[in-house]
Amino acid sequence: MHKSIMIQGTMSNVGKSLLTAGLCRVFKQDGYKVAPFKSQNMALNSYITEEGLEMGRAQVMQAEACGIKPSVYMNPILLKPTTDVGSQVIVNGEVIGNMKAVEYFRYKKTLIPDIMKAYEKLTDEYDIVVLEGAGSPAEINLKQEDIVNMGLARMTKSPVLLVGDIDRGGVFAQLAGTLMLLTEEEKAIVKATVINKFRGDKEILKPGLTMLEDICSKPVAGVIPYVYLDIDDEDSLSERFVRRKEGGLVQIAVIRLPRISNFTDFNALESIEEVNLSYVTSPAQLQEADMVIIPGTKSTMSDLLWMRQNGLEAAIKKLADKGKIVMGICGGYQMLGDTLTDPYGVEASGSLAGMGLLPMDTVFEKEKVRTQVTGQVTSPVGHFKLLEGAAIEGYEIHMGTSSSKSGGISSFSRLEYGLAGKREVKQDGYIMDNILGTYVHGIFDSEEFLEGMVKTLLKSKGLNYEQVKTVDVKAHKEEQYDRLADTIRQNLDIEFIYKILEAGV
Repeated sequence: MHKSIMIQGTMSNVGKSLLTAGLCRVFKQDGYKVAPFKSQNMALNSYITEEGLEMGRAQVMQAEACGIKPSVYMNPILLKPTTDVGSQVIVNGEVIGNMKAVEYFRYKKTLIPDIMKAYEKLTDEYDIVVLEGAGSPAEINLKQEDIVNMGLARMTKSPVLLVGDIDRGGVFAQLAGTLMLLTEEEKAIVKATVINKFRGDKEILKPGLTMLEDICSKPVAGVIPYVYLDIDDEDSLSERFVRRKEGGLVQIAVIRLPRISNFTDFNALESIEEVNLSYVTSPAQLQEADMVIIPGTKSTMSDLLWMRQNGLEAAIKKLADKGKIVMGICGGYQMLGDTLTDPYGVEASGSLAGMGLLPMDTVFEKEKVRTQVTGQVTSPVGHFKLLEGAAIEGYEIHMGTSSSKSGGISSFSRLEYGLAGKREVKQDGYIMDNILGTYVHGIFDSEEFLEGMVKTLLKSKGLNYEQVKTVDVKAHKEEQYDRLADTIRQNLDIEFIYKILEAGV
């Protein structure tokens, strides 16, 4: 019979995703078949499975910690914000349409059968399922229709660990206040609290822990230290956006678009000693850049207008004129062309002039392209000669098709795509002197491409590029998950956690 446990938080970004991943890794190390589950995720970071279905990247990261392939059953509902009051709604990996928040609030309870079917699929296959909540269970205006926190805990009969973030301050009020706003039935489901992101001496904290246990009538299962791990982040609250590294030889600037998506594309670059990578929002921050990357976005046309209005577009074009490398991925690739046309109102309708750095046009289509891809760089020109033959692996997820003025694409790569047994071949991307565009997400996770790009940057500055050492991204991630599990074991009462699993709700 399967067991389950659920991680809920006092607010967003308290560390639910990492704690879920850490417990998944611990259970895997202890010999159990384990899977993650989040009924509803709101994020612009998404992933395409082998079946061509779309899911949140947080559950992909957690599946990696479990040592299993990602499946949409781990994240049956994904909401991708399109505006401040609306989202694209994806159910079981397929887009069902765009909804305003009020509309989705009325609709979401009809998705309970999809949620439970996905959850039961996992419980049939795995010994333990580790569930993750969203935001806070104490959002009293949302509790009646809840399908992701206490509502889900009740449906799945999962005991809950409630996590608070001490780094932001007020952790005792977070935990006590959250419990105070729960019903008696919900309080009974919460078996313990956890304090996360602690810096300092735990001895000083002990009197507070005793008082918290008295106030909440719940044990504190652990105090997790603030730990720096190179593991994919979930959302726009990522600390990567403000983190700075010193001492690198080349400067890479990623444009932090308002609707930036799949920023995990660039995590591998941060692991290279020679690279300083930063996320920028103003022209002044581009002054020292050796390479500019325009990332994916959920709203290509509006984010291009944002760059146009704040001067970033002009600054990027000046750097391109000076021979600096400019790269666009997915929506960023579409921006580099001459025109973007939206005949079906996928984004904003009408047409918009692109940046004019690549002689190609993009037309938004009704259907989203969703596929994993493998291939290699075939036609490097200009600055990119060192990329020749580099293997590529990743995935595509976009609404448009791009074509050059002469018909087809002046491509830089040859890719295989589609489902197993039905693989097809196509050309991807556009390459011209110092400008490069591609639809492939996760391209820097391909070690040969990563190494070739870093060498290209060093060579462009006249620096020695022969000794560059890149990382094996998969092996590096495995090491990070093991470090996370070690941290969890050392600071969480694992014996108590197993008792919670056995007892259930």
